[in-house]
Amino acid sequence: METMIRKFREAVIKQKAFNYILNVTGWDSETEAPHGSFARRSEMLGIISQEAFRLYVSPEYQEVVNSLFAKSDELDDITRREIKKAKKALDKIVKIPEKEYVEYQKLLSLTQIIWEDAKANNDYDSFKTNLSEIIRYNKLFIKHYGIDNHPYNILLDEFEEDMTMKDYDQLFDLLKAELVPFVKQVIAAEKPRDENFMNAFYPKDLQMLFSNRLMDIMAFDKSHGLIKTSVHPFTWNTSPADVRFTTHCWENQVFSSIFSTIHELGHATYEQQIDEKWDNTLLSGGTSCGIHESQSRFYENIIGRSQEFWNTHFPDLKAVFPEQFANVTVDDIVMAVNKVQRSMIRTEADELTYSLHVMVRYELEKKIFSDEISIDDLPQAWNELMIEYLGIEPKNNTEGILQDVHWSGGMFGYFPTYALGSAFAAQIYYTMKKDIDIEAITKEPNLKKINAWLKEKIHHYGSSKTAKEILKEVTNEDFNPEYYLRYLKEKYTALYL
Repeated sequence: METMIRKFREAVIKQKAFNYILNVTGWDSETEAPHGSFARRSEMLGIISQEAFRLYVSPEYQEVVNSLFAKSDELDDITRREIKKAKKALDKIVKIPEKEYVEYQKLLSLTQIIWEDAKANNDYDSFKTNLSEIIRYNKLFIKHYGIDNHPYNILLDEFEEDMTMKDYDQLFDLLKAELVPFVKQVIAAEKPRDENFMNAFYPKDLQMLFSNRLMDIMAFDKSHGLIKTSVHPFTWNTSPADVRFTTHCWENQVFSSIFSTIHELGHATYEQQIDEKWDNTLLSGGTSCGIHESQSRFYENIIGRSQEFWNTHFPDLKAVFPEQFANVTVDDIVMAVNKVQRSMIRTEADELTYSLHVMVRYELEKKIFSDEISIDDLPQAWNELMIEYLGIEPKNNTEGILQDVHWSGGMFGYFPTYALGSAFAAQIYYTMKKDIDIEAITKEPNLKKINAWLKEKIHHYGSSKTAKEILKEVTNEDFNPEYYLRYLKEKYTALYL
């Protein structure tokens, strides 16, 4: 048994080394790689992916995992969790032919830049061939798996374990029934106000200066992380010792940069606060996409859009942009950053309407993997759902189906976790309120005390506990989306009604 465990540990370290190389290259691809480098990059990544694949499916690794899985009852709890996770992944990947795996990885590495160009040029036709291929590969892999379940359920499980269409349908049906009419009520009640400062000119270098200030406010360890810009903000990490994230800077939308930074800092804080003892195990990193999003949405919305946060930190912002905020009050800021409106872009959507954007993508992904829609019909179907849920129609595909990066990376099943994360955040928030004075802490110069609570309750576990286990241990309840509706209705009733 000890020999098998030692061999397993050695294999995991090698896997992590390959993942490190692939991840660093991915970070470079999305931040500063030259536009003309992607063809050669794809070729080289194909070779690295091939070697990584061979490591994942080697007879030696299969023997170790299968042997230890057969003796799970004799393992300690941590090793048992690792082996269960390894076995689940192994049972899938061994059924994929090596050539298909490598070609798919090369396709993904090429599609990133194709999507960027398509979005910039409002050119869905230039993207749809690669998108169609990515979808085809996903459907093919699902057939290879031979799992007796709906194809989309298999993809959903990749990002949020044990969550199915039935579970998500219950969440989204609740939002359709109660949130959609509440949004209409809030929008109808909105009072006119001067928000010219929201679209003033804000130099990009000064936006990044304030983003660095936000890193200090959130007590982000800059010796083990950094910030850059990218088309689509994201967080990247290999361990708590190396956590990087991006934001974007649009010169007439400073708050887009601010809340992108806070959102990604939520992800980054989670990763920095995971116990390093998980580094060389399969239990490193955040436990699920839903829990990860709960952290980013908590910091972005519950903290970052609060009166207390801006009472404390508006002077910092005004010091960076004295002219733009010369005649602006804290109350002006709070109302502006909590403005509810029908908008086209998910990442720029207000907190109240955000999950309605997610519903659009969820409904389309269900149709894609139920073979109910063609690649050519996706843009129109997108627009129709935007009209149904948000009452507006995109003027073009750039602000419609091309706005998100996820499909270019094959991340089908990921979108629903954005709404799930918002709901998790609300449930966690109501528990946190019982333990600490969130409003008082938010008035302090930094958020170290909030970080400490989240580290103790959630972060340090890495993925040694499942999302459902963490939520139950933290809140003493199973997932309950009613907290999400309660939070939204309490907050926006107070602001608008």
